[in-house]
Amino acid sequence: TAAGALCAATAFALTACGGGIGSTSTTSAGASSGSTSSASVPQIPGLPTSAVDIMNSPPYANSTWAIKVTDAASGEALVDYNASALVEPASVTKTFSVGAGWLKFGPDSRITTPVVHTGTVDAGTLTGDLVLVAKGDILMGGQTGSDGRVVFTDLDHNDANDIPGATIADNNPLAGLDALAAQVKAAGISTVSGQVVIDDRLFTTQDLGHNGPVSPIVINNNLVDVVSTPGAAAGQPVTTSKVRPQLSTWQVDNQVVTAAGAEPKVEVTSEKPGVITLRGSIPADGGPVVSVYAMPDPATFARTAFVEALQRAGVTVAASPADVNAAAAAGLPAESAVAQLPQVASLAGLSYEQNATYILKVSYNRGAQTQICLLAVAAGSKDCDAGLGQLATLLPQVSVDPKQVALVDGSGLPGNYITPTASAQLMAGFNARPEAARWQSTLPTMGKDGSIATVQRDSPAAGHVFAKTGTLGAADLVNDRLRLETKALGGYIDAQSGRRLAVSIIVNQAMFNDIQGVFAANEDLGKIATAIYQKY
Repeated sequence: TAAGALCAATAFALTACGGGIGSTSTTSAGASSGSTSSASVPQIPGLPTSAVDIMNSPPYANSTWAIKVTDAASGEALVDYNASALVEPASVTKTFSVGAGWLKFGPDSRITTPVVHTGTVDAGTLTGDLVLVAKGDILMGGQTGSDGRVVFTDLDHNDANDIPGATIADNNPLAGLDALAAQVKAAGISTVSGQVVIDDRLFTTQDLGHNGPVSPIVINNNLVDVVSTPGAAAGQPVTTSKVRPQLSTWQVDNQVVTAAGAEPKVEVTSEKPGVITLRGSIPADGGPVVSVYAMPDPATFARTAFVEALQRAGVTVAASPADVNAAAAAGLPAESAVAQLPQVASLAGLSYEQNATYILKVSYNRGAQTQICLLAVAAGSKDCDAGLGQLATLLPQVSVDPKQVALVDGSGLPGNYITPTASAQLMAGFNARPEAARWQSTLPTMGKDGSIATVQRDSPAAGHVFAKTGTLGAADLVNDRLRLETKALGGYIDAQSGRRLAVSIIVNQAMFNDIQGVFAANEDLGKIATAIYQKY
């Protein structure tokens, strides 16, 4: 049933990602059946009639809309509808968490991850432990393209299990670890007689539910990617065409079958240690399908990957790559003592601007929450929740009243609330800063890239709307349909006249027949943005 399928997809909804694929209109099968327009939204001053017509279409008959549009330079209010109401923004939340980190650390700041050692080095042998000290770098040198900038795909692998069509970028997720390992070898260490350890004590690893742990160490988003290629016809075997990163401690048991004319349905589990199991089916004519397994112990995952990188670099490691990191780290000195140990390697991460680009373009939940954790660390706490309190001191720098922002995390899961006024204030505030163009460039571009790459691709506004999307959804089990808890858009419109507008468009509680409603609503908000672009 639609509701049953939605229950499987509910986890996707909680990723709060943009859902920026497809261009289904609300008059398609995605629309809620049995509804009639209630015309509950009146004509709104400053908002084109075509936009109001979308707001009054059947899926939104019982929805709450809230919109704010201002001139980003002058602050003139152009549209103000329910803009002082606290509504759920979903992943538009990321503009607040990433924005706060931008204000605190600066767009050019970089995280440097060191490798140190205990004991002594004699004739190439380290009699002691080799320690990679995690500093919260969410990319760790593994998401960098040939031009030195971050690479991503518009529908990122983080959402692979929940949204059809996710792809893998052209990057080497182990490149950073390989670089560190090469430095260790160059420093004169050819044998490690003790342990290899990931020191992940920077902040307390936090569970983000379906999204997996938020930890100070991140390799390949703490995911194993598995690409399944269907057979030529139904019933033929599926091929595991790629696994990355490939680690000796994890194997893939691919039980997926080739089906005829079906949507991909792949379940990813790990029912015994070291084995990732895939079950389900993919269509014969559908092309390769990406699935991911989220590592429950990021530090052990990273430790294994680092040990094997050292081995590739020609460093002999006495300890097993399969050791659990917590056990390996049992003898670590205090953090203050580790900070004084001899350093043999370091990895300079990409700039904060590049990290922000990745988080906002693909709607990377764990990455956004990591920024909150780093704010907590900067304030002297290991509790990530303490980072949220820092927003109250930082947001006024961009003229945002923190009383209009009530957050429980930095990624946009259920329970976060903002006013559209606060969202527009945030964008206008950043627009007044010297690095305004750099901030704008981190946002998805409608019709061009990120989570709104395929929205309104052929409209005159394509390439002129720079905005973060947000999506939350759940099953309406009574009526066997999708309850789209939130669909949101927050950012800028470079309007037809040349004016730059700060925009926040949020709708809560829309109803659709199935998961395609996510894409229909995404397109609807794009149409509203296009109408605003053309009016101004």
